[in-house]
Amino acid sequence: MSTEIVFQQSPEAAALLEKREELAAVRTALAERESELAQTRAQLKTFEGRYLRQVGILYAELDEVEARIAEREVDLYDSEVARRRAEESRRQAQETHDAAHGAAQEAEEFDPPPSLKTLFREVAKRIHPDFARDDAEQQYFTMLMARANHAYTRGDAETLQRMLDDHREINDSVAGESAAAELLRITRQIRHAERDMARLDEEHHSLQSSEIAQLHIDAEAAALQHRDLLTELAATIREQIAEAQRRYELLDLQITTHGRQSTADDANG
Repeated sequence: MSTEIVFQQSPEAAALLEKREELAAVRTALAERESELAQTRAQLKTFEGRYLRQVGILYAELDEVEARIAEREVDLYDSEVARRRAEESRRQAQETHDAAHGAAQEAEEFDPPPSLKTLFREVAKRIHPDFARDDAEQQYFTMLMARANHAYTRGDAETLQRMLDDHREINDSVAGESAAAELLRITRQIRHAERDMARLDEEHHSLQSSEIAQLHIDAEAAALQHRDLLTELAATIREQIAEAQRRYELLDLQITTHGRQSTADDANG
């Protein structure tokens, strides 16, 4: 007759173990989504920087010449239509200039307000990896800190506040260290992780649907044919700039000739 003692797990302990395994699986999936999104962000940011340096700055130059043309047409035609066109062209030129030159300047001048610094510190006090209770939570907190840092550098107070609220909801309102309290905390953590995955998927889809992402896809397809799409675009825009410059010079000549004719008419009159 066997004298082996078999310890049977209580239903509560079994439920807790199952939830912990579910939480680990959800957090693993969340970390994978976070990594994929970070890679997409970095890839598109690098490509966008190259685009702005090679192509965006030329678009800004082209729009500047077009704005000067529209402003000279006001001098020649002096009509309401010409004035509206000149205003619109100047606005477009300014927007293109800001897009081409503003990103680097914005990064250099980033100076977060005190409220954002305070919010970031409040989040970091709760999710810093040093405060993790085990290795799994340390990995999770490391991912959260990366998300918080990214939000901070973007000035994204909304994301930081949501992270703080999530932490409070999961932990602060659940009292005690009992199995029931732990089960409730884990259930909430799973719910929040699943919600975070949905948000990440939405952002990833938005990034992949953006104009710069589509241009990146086109550039990669061109590279397979041993072509440099951005170099080709830059060459095309330089031709457009040269043509616009010729139109500006012709218009300037018309205005000068018109002015001389008016002076001569006044003298003869």
